[in-house]
Amino acid sequence: METHSVILFDGICNLCNGFVNFVIDRDPKGKFKFAAIQSSAAAQLLSAEHSNLQKLDSIVLVSHGQQYRKSGAVLQICKQLNGVWPMLYIFIIVPPFIRDAIYNFVARNRYKWFGKRNSCRMPEPAIMERFLEG
Repeated sequence: METHSVILFDGICNLCNGFVNFVIDRDPKGKFKFAAIQSSAAAQLLSAEHSNLQKLDSIVLVSHGQQYRKSGAVLQICKQLNGVWPMLYIFIIVPPFIRDAIYNFVARNRYKWFGKRNSCRMPEPAIMERFLEG
């Protein structure tokens, strides 16, 4: 876990699962590992400030001892992907309160717009090692 960045995501959210697929397709070297927010692996990675992980409605990136959330996490992830996606990191110059307001709007509406699953994502065997258990 020390050598990989870990993306924590809402395991029942279709948008979040789509984002995980997007990252996997653009991360052929496997820099990122993944865990559902609802998992015990996420609870171990996150600090005690989030005792109720079910209410956490943000992508979280845990990387080199740092935690990035919301738009900051998305931009940090894009910065490390293959292709043109690192260019999106330019949006880091937009003040976080503006970026996160947009992020929060999408997060509040994600189930309505994209739906949700009855259970967390089960990865295909070919990428199973990229998902933390728990």
